[in-house]
Amino acid sequence: MSSDRMSSRPSNAAAPGMMSRRGCIAALIAACLLTVGSLRARADEPIEIFDAHLHYNWEPKPFYQLDEVLALFKKHRVTGILATSRPNSGTHALVGAKADGLQVVPFIRPYRVRPDIQTWFKDPVIFDLVQEEFKRGYYRGIGEFHLSSGDAENEWVRKTVDFAVANNLYLHAHADDVAIEILMRHNPKAQIIWAHTGFGLSGDRVAAMLAKYPKLWGELSYRSGITEGGGKLTPEWRTLFERYPDRFLLGSDTWVPERWASYGEIMAGYRAWLAQLPPKAAAQIAHGNARALFADRR
Repeated sequence: MSSDRMSSRPSNAAAPGMMSRRGCIAALIAACLLTVGSLRARADEPIEIFDAHLHYNWEPKPFYQLDEVLALFKKHRVTGILATSRPNSGTHALVGAKADGLQVVPFIRPYRVRPDIQTWFKDPVIFDLVQEEFKRGYYRGIGEFHLSSGDAENEWVRKTVDFAVANNLYLHAHADDVAIEILMRHNPKAQIIWAHTGFGLSGDRVAAMLAKYPKLWGELSYRSGITEGGGKLTPEWRTLFERYPDRFLLGSDTWVPERWASYGEIMAGYRAWLAQLPPKAAAQIAHGNARALFADRR
């Protein structure tokens, strides 16, 4: 057999360089398929939500155990909570749990028992409670508290606002629009999360309040008028969200056990109308705005 014959390759053998190129191409295709699959999986995930109005009340003990509520957050992709409770024991427990994947932002609730809702604003003992709780060193705000315009001028309310400003705390106010204005007059540097954004207040009035007070954010639990028949966003609220995408937050307001029982439905309701907004605005309202407000505690 000649040396030429001996050195020739079989016709079906590929050169080493060709094998290398084919391997690279195959690896590239595999990587692309994995990336597409990963992106598709992420796209199929529900948008993450920061629950900016949550109560884990202990009166005198919780209706749901801590592991149960933490499991609810994970199940419904709630990755952050503005945590409050009555009394503050429930908040202590949520902070102490140090749950993976959950940002807990604790607020001081100025209530020991339910009747304090009606009297907190004129009770110096409650102001003492706020100052004492603050010493724990991890609180980011005060509230949710209930306040009408007729009670907002009280000296203890003013002291609470000034205390919040002095310590860079947010105020979470369940209040009418006039009471919100009084809080802002007490101290123009106040930072207020407006629980329920006025309930059924007109969109025009909400827009006027947001324009007037740059440090006012609207939290949307129990807020009416956002959707109409079939869950479609109303033109009024679509305009508000597109004009002020950085000024709204979502919340569950789990003030009674029934709200915990319907937690998944509440989150699904939010996601249904968020999906009708431009993706950037939807992400801001769902979680981005809360992350921005509380970024230094992430």
